[in-house]
Amino acid sequence: MDDLSSRLRDDTGDHLREGPQQMAIPLEDHRPEELVLASRPKPAAKDQVAEEEKDLAPTRALVLSDFSAPPVSAGERLIRLAYRLGIPGSTLAAPFAKPARTRLLASVESPLPGDRVAGMALRAGHFLVHGVKAPITQIDFSPVAKLTPPFNRTIHGFHWLRDLGTSGSLPQCAPTAQRIAASWLDANGTAGKGAAWQVEHAAHRLLAWLVHAPLLMSGQDKALRKRLLDSTVETARWLDRHVTRADDRQGEVIGWCAITAAGLLLSHGKPRRLFGEAGLVRALGDLVGDDGGVLSRSPLAQMDVIAALVDLAACYRAVSRDPPQAIETMLGLLVPPLLALTHADGGLGNWQGSGAVKTERIEELVRASGVRTRPLRDARQWGYQRITSRPRQAVLQFDTSPPPLARHARNGCASTLAFEFSHGDYRLIVNCGGSAFAGGQVPSRIEQGLRATAAHSTLVLGDANSTAVLINGKLGTGVGEVEVDRRTVDLDHGKATRIEASHDGYAQRFGLVHRRILIMRDDGSELRGEDLLIPSGRKGKRGMVPYALRFHLGPQVSLKLTDNGRGATLSLPDGSYWQFITGAEQLESEESLWVDGEGRPHPVEQLVIQGLASRGGGSFSWLLKRMG
Repeated sequence: MDDLSSRLRDDTGDHLREGPQQMAIPLEDHRPEELVLASRPKPAAKDQVAEEEKDLAPTRALVLSDFSAPPVSAGERLIRLAYRLGIPGSTLAAPFAKPARTRLLASVESPLPGDRVAGMALRAGHFLVHGVKAPITQIDFSPVAKLTPPFNRTIHGFHWLRDLGTSGSLPQCAPTAQRIAASWLDANGTAGKGAAWQVEHAAHRLLAWLVHAPLLMSGQDKALRKRLLDSTVETARWLDRHVTRADDRQGEVIGWCAITAAGLLLSHGKPRRLFGEAGLVRALGDLVGDDGGVLSRSPLAQMDVIAALVDLAACYRAVSRDPPQAIETMLGLLVPPLLALTHADGGLGNWQGSGAVKTERIEELVRASGVRTRPLRDARQWGYQRITSRPRQAVLQFDTSPPPLARHARNGCASTLAFEFSHGDYRLIVNCGGSAFAGGQVPSRIEQGLRATAAHSTLVLGDANSTAVLINGKLGTGVGEVEVDRRTVDLDHGKATRIEASHDGYAQRFGLVHRRILIMRDDGSELRGEDLLIPSGRKGKRGMVPYALRFHLGPQVSLKLTDNGRGATLSLPDGSYWQFITGAEQLESEESLWVDGEGRPHPVEQLVIQGLASRGGGSFSWLLKRMG
């Protein structure tokens, strides 16, 4: 693991060696056409629009005018304003009545299941977080405890409640939930102190307590039930005052979801509900782009927001109210981009820190959302292109956007122009992924390495990142603009989809722009690629710069280099095999790793073409083709 960490780090290495400047594998002729900025797609032709409408469900026809705050009367607007100014909800809801005892108004049935294995581990006395077991009795719940980020999220956000509830009946699970909750309350008596009171953790905890209340409050211990109710009210009041101080918009959205849920389920909650609904709609508008992708560009963040909205919708149903149209509209926008990052096996690709989340989990989330749709193939605002073969056996995912801005980044990765490619149940070309799981089985010391350009299947110049990778999941300067062009081309035997994209991440340091062309046949049997280095100024600079083209291989791929050193055979468990061919004088293999959806790292191999490239430019072609 240490060797891999050093290989992925963003330091200039001395392992690069001299190589050829031109590698010729002819690509089909194509008509030159003006490239367009990723953030400014060209208007589609009528026939193209018709084709896209066939691919997308009616939910994609929703427009942003549908996404507005629920209509309220003048009196309700006044109540919302008064509540925002600090007047208690009980005073506004029943100004002349004696304050009622705090109670929950309904029991919620969330359609979203948890991880049964993790729930069984809890009943056996262990937290199971990304494959790491930790005895409950040895966990320090206090504000000063030094827990890794995954354990902080699970324990202080009470994500484990959903897993526990999925593992058995209420009588079987409730004693464990109440025992852990009592230990947590004993250690966190002061509001606002420690990791437990980060806005996002507090919001997840409040939402979990409200949605899974029977697990916590169904026992005979009246004292514990009162403590939990008091803490629920205290957390809701704390979030009312601090929700806008979240670390980012995603944390704020979760906070508004929790506030709105508390307004629905706690007595005298109407003023809080009105306050929460307005804040939620505003925060969602700031979090999500025009095509439905969250601005962090993270599929894990996308899933988190969908899950929170699913739970909130369940809270509305519990009190016999219809969710606002804005929530249904947003779910309709969020699901298609997420599906765009699923492979032929239904699992997620490894993008922006995520791992290969399993098919079952994606299906459960989409089913719980109630949205029936197809993957969004051209999410230009979110920044991912998707090509699917006919029949749907091969899937290509291509990152054609700058990384997220620092204020939005979560486990931000320098992955511009990286791609993943799968065929059937097997992934051939992947990215390492998994930085969001660091602190579990993925060691924290390699977290930044997993976010580096070298951890992705793309070109690296000077052993440097195309965008600077900083601590705490943030990103610095680098790629500022990406041009992208997508079209259908005619080949000798059928058609193919051609995507051309370029980025300026190396222009300032090395005076070179990286342009990548990918062409995939419609039957998915062939993927051709060409990586070009183009001088960014009118006149190319003199000298050489080290380069490396990296292709990380899937966990079930067996690799064998050819005798001439210019190709490789990729064998799959089903007996099929693919050939990788390049015009380079030498194709090498190196160790790598790939992180699955449970946060478990797997040793894999990577194909590497490396050498010295002229600052005057260069071209490197390659071909991946199914044989037999």
